[in-house]
Amino acid sequence: MLRILRDDVETGRVVLILEGHIVADWAEVLELECEDLRRGGLRVALDLSGVVFISLSGIEALGRLRKAGVAIKGCSPLIADMLEQEGIEVERNVEDRNDRAIPWKRGGETDA
Repeated sequence: MLRILRDDVETGRVVLILEGHIVADWAEVLELECEDLRRGGLRVALDLSGVVFISLSGIEALGRLRKAGVAIKGCSPLIADMLEQEGIEVERNVEDRNDRAIPWKRGGETDA
């Protein structure tokens, strides 16, 4: 399940705060919601700080949304790494920029 909370942060800009799983039908619901907001002339950003899982259909939906101009922020380092690996640009938190969750992102080092 995906919970979507709307935060009108300023005139002309809205942040959708997501909690839960971005999967299958929920990915489609998210895309439709973003399309409606953008058609209404709003700039849209997604806050993924409450997202714990993203399926392939969710990743694909986020890729389409990002290409349409929707900003993606608030990801955990692991989710940010996963999305960036798929070519999806995310706004990283300052403290997360050097905290790469996937070992190969650190030049192939492993802890094993």
